[in-house]
Amino acid sequence: MKTFSSLKRIWEYVKPYKLSFFLVILFTILTVVFSVASPYATGLPTSEIARNLADGQPINFDYIKKTLVLIFALGILYGACQLISGLLITRVVQKSMKDLRSDIDTKINKLPVSYFDKNQQGDVLSRMTNDVDAVSNAFQQSFIGIINAILSIVMSVAMMFYINTTMALLAILMIPASILISRFIVKRSQKYFQSMQDSLGSLNGYVQETMTGFNVIKAFGQEKKSLNDFKKVNHSLRENGFKASFISGLMMPLVQLTAYLAYVVIAVVGGLYVIGGVILVGQLQAFIQYIWQVSQPMGNITQLSSVLQSAAAASSRVFALLDEPDEVETKNPVALPEKTDGNVTFENVSFSYSPDKPLIENLNFSVKAGQTIAIVGPTGAGKTTLINLLMRFYDVNSGAIKIDGIDTKTMKRSDVRSMFGMVLQDAWLYEGTIADNIRFGKLDASDYEVVDAAKTANVDHFIRTMPDGYEMLINSEGDNVSQGQKQLLTIARAVISDPKILILDEATSSVDTRLEVLIQKAMDKVMEGRTSFVIAHRLSTIRDADLILVMKQGSIVEQGTHEELLAQDGLYSNLYNSQFAEEEE
Repeated sequence: MKTFSSLKRIWEYVKPYKLSFFLVILFTILTVVFSVASPYATGLPTSEIARNLADGQPINFDYIKKTLVLIFALGILYGACQLISGLLITRVVQKSMKDLRSDIDTKINKLPVSYFDKNQQGDVLSRMTNDVDAVSNAFQQSFIGIINAILSIVMSVAMMFYINTTMALLAILMIPASILISRFIVKRSQKYFQSMQDSLGSLNGYVQETMTGFNVIKAFGQEKKSLNDFKKVNHSLRENGFKASFISGLMMPLVQLTAYLAYVVIAVVGGLYVIGGVILVGQLQAFIQYIWQVSQPMGNITQLSSVLQSAAAASSRVFALLDEPDEVETKNPVALPEKTDGNVTFENVSFSYSPDKPLIENLNFSVKAGQTIAIVGPTGAGKTTLINLLMRFYDVNSGAIKIDGIDTKTMKRSDVRSMFGMVLQDAWLYEGTIADNIRFGKLDASDYEVVDAAKTANVDHFIRTMPDGYEMLINSEGDNVSQGQKQLLTIARAVISDPKILILDEATSSVDTRLEVLIQKAMDKVMEGRTSFVIAHRLSTIRDADLILVMKQGSIVEQGTHEELLAQDGLYSNLYNSQFAEEEE
């Protein structure tokens, strides 16, 4: 079964700790040996007392004392081995899962941007947390249980044959019956466990999205719709979870039924054998206990089957993530030039997110070092796509994007991106100090460089008015500073990286006019001497651009300076005049 085969891959994470792992096996075997020996030892005093009474002799208390000491010693050894195996398996599992989570984190940093465009963030998070936890819990809770159960069944059956072959043959009929029942139920429940894990991922994805957009939901009064959508996803999880648990839960009573039938048969046959002198009464007592030591592990296996099936489904999702193709790196990449001027050329560039829906076709334009290039156009024209191609978040289908004459596809992606600084519409800050957030653009930057970058971005004064200044902590949501202040901090972050090419993607779209002026002044400082690509809807902010590219449906339909484009009386003129009319109103 495909889902169970993925569990085998967990072994690769156990291998570094195989010494501890094999010690777990050893102590588990010893645990079972002492456990299986106990029923036979327990039957010895019963047989001795029965023989003494039958022969009219006094009870042999010396023999009984010795057997009681043996039973007590077996119990102590059983408990000690069980404790040691439990401690060791916990150590092995936790270290293995730590390595697995590290691999997932490494993998996420290697995945292309397209993967996150196609998958919910909450679902990816669910694979890292819930699915790994499901594998961890199954491994830790079930591994010793499964090994213990299998060894208990094998050794108990061996002891049954040692006592009496006929009775053993009758008793072990419950084993194939239990296996057939388990296989029948597992086959029907596994699909529901897979659906349950998928539904859990969808639920986490939905919750993550709604929490992110909580203010929007409240603002538009869409709480009821949000709740109904949540109920649909939750209902799917409930349905699949109920079916998976209910079907797998049928195994335990059905398996126990076979054990009870075995009890009845052995009680009748064993009683006749005791009367006939074929076996001793203590051996019948031990045999009954061995039936329990077979049926109980069979029951444990069935109980653990739901955990194992859930883990199988979870592991398949985890390894599906790990098996995703990495972001393709360039073979034999060209070295990053020691000096970058910032000349950018698009030569016959074509690109589409989907083969059947072409977006950009045969795009050509050239940008000289130090120029400011504005990109405008209606929504869906391909403006952000152009930036994605520049940064090599996506590779072009055909043509070439060149920086200082070097095709970016011949360079390492990290080298390409090191030449750029970005200020996006959605300003992102992480939990940490203001200084740390600015220093994110250059991790080894000194305190002086941090302050200098903040001054360039017109944000130094604001920082010094805040509690703790540069050491003020930004919370996990980044909402203890205003949107405009966040934007200025991201500009400072771009400044400190000292890029040769700057990308400003709608950097002033979500702030008021006063802050727009402040941000614009900061951007003007940053753009000095750098090649700059500016995406803007507020056309008033790009009047001084050296070149304006007007895009429509993936193509450049107009290009020129502000005055030249107005004189053409085309799409740009219409866009500009419509905004001017709105401002006048």
